[in-house]
This record gives sequence, structure tokens and C-alpha cells, in this order.
Amino acid sequence: MVLIADSGSTKTDWALQSASGAVERFHTQGINPVHQNRVLITDILRRELLPQMNPDAVDCVYFYGSGVLPEKESAMIAILQEAFPQAKQVEAHSDLLGASRALCGHNYGIASILGTGANSCLYDGEVIAQNTPALGYILGDEGSGAVLGRRFLNALYKGLLSEKIKADFEAATGLTMADIIDRVYRQPHANRFLASLSEFIHSHLDDEAVREMVIGNFDDFFQKNITPYNRRDLPVNFVGSIAWHYQSELQVSAARQGFTLGTVLQSPIEGLLRFHQ
Repeated sequence: MVLIADSGSTKTDWALQSASGAVERFHTQGINPVHQNRVLITDILRRELLPQMNPDAVDCVYFYGSGVLPEKESAMIAILQEAFPQAKQVEAHSDLLGASRALCGHNYGIASILGTGANSCLYDGEVIAQNTPALGYILGDEGSGAVLGRRFLNALYKGLLSEKIKADFEAATGLTMADIIDRVYRQPHANRFLASLSEFIHSHLDDEAVREMVIGNFDDFFQKNITPYNRRDLPVNFVGSIAWHYQSELQVSAARQGFTLGTVLQSPIEGLLRFHQ
């Protein structure tokens, strides 16, 4: 039995594959060893994951997560080994390596993540060969859901979008500008809140100013994150909810920035199941 996890800022998708190829799927909240300590991560596993399965039946665990930096790998592996004591193989890697393996397999290519956060790399078929630092949603994360939400609110309250869009937004969400300031500056997980605005934005793509704002977010991603690889000969591949739901806008941006849009997956799990077969 092989257990594979893809963990983002908001949720973790788990897939348990048997020797026969049958797959069971589970979901828990996001796990990030940068923002969560060992006690909290262990509690998430014990409360949300382990009751759904038999941990002693798991032979291999491959965990890919947004907070699994090189210096966090050993700590994450230790947590997983405690949760799955019978597993003979336990690995923890960055979500970017997971995206690369899901999108490119063992082939050379450009792999990107556009979800709540954003990241990208040049992948040589085995390891990440080059990475433009994402820097998070305050300093970077161009193209992400969090930055999309930030750009939307900025445009909304600085008068760059129509009064109708503003009225529709406040009616749909029940939020005032004061509420938004509180959510962004005083409450935890501001990035998740900002990314959650994508649902409203997506439902108003018929407004040209909103659609252009979305495309502009992707323009920034290509210019600041993909251009440094100097590989316009390679298609740019994507995983993540933002890339998946805004494929049309992503295609427009890629073309006008001189790139070719490659494979787009909503989740890397299917690709990772193939990779680890």
C-alpha cells in the first residue's frame, strides 16, 4: 500500500494505492511544517486522517507539501514515521518537486504551481535544476490566488472597477472595507482569505476590467518567474486550482508573453500516482 499526499496552504489531498491499483482518497486540512509545529501536525493526522484508514497497512509514504523546505524534511519524515510505524519507505519533499514529478515525470520541463500560493521551477527529470524564489504573497507569489484577491480588492476600493462590481461584491460577501482590513491585517491566514475571493472574481469574468486584471496577474507570473529560466522553447506546465479554473486567461497571458502553455492539472495526485507506480 502506497500513500501519497499533496499538501497546500488550504488542504491536503491523500491517495492510498493498493498493489492491485485500487485507490482510496482522503482529505485533511493543509499541513505546513513552516507554520505548524510537530504537535499540531501530529494532531491533524490523528484526528483527520488515521481514523479513515489502517496506518499499519501502509508500506510507503510520499508526502509533498508547500512548507517542506530542505531543512524541514527530516522533521516531517519523523512525524510521518510515528504515524505510520510499519512503513518501510517514508519521504517528504516540497510541493514543487511533487508538481514537477506529476507534470513532467522523468522528462525535462518547466513546472509551475498556481493555487493559493505560486511557485515554479526548471526540472531536469530528477531534481529541481533552477527555481525563481516565490517569496510569498506579500513579496511575490505573482499569479496566485492570494495575489489575485489582493489585486482585486486594491482595484475595487481604489475605483478601478465599476460601482456595479463593488455593489455585487459587498452584497454577495456581506463584507465592508473595514471587515476586509480586519481579515487581512488582524486575523490569521490572510492568504487563504484573499484566495477565497477567486470564486467571486471567476463569476464576473464577463466584466472586461476584471478579466484583464486576471490576465495581468498571470502576465506578472510569466515575466517575473518564468522569463529568468531563458527557456522559451519549453512549454510551461501547471498544477493548481487557479491555473485550472482560469485556463482561458492563462492561455491569453502565455501567448502575449511569448510562452507556450503545456499541461494543466487541477491536482498533482493523478500524476504522482503514475510516477510512484
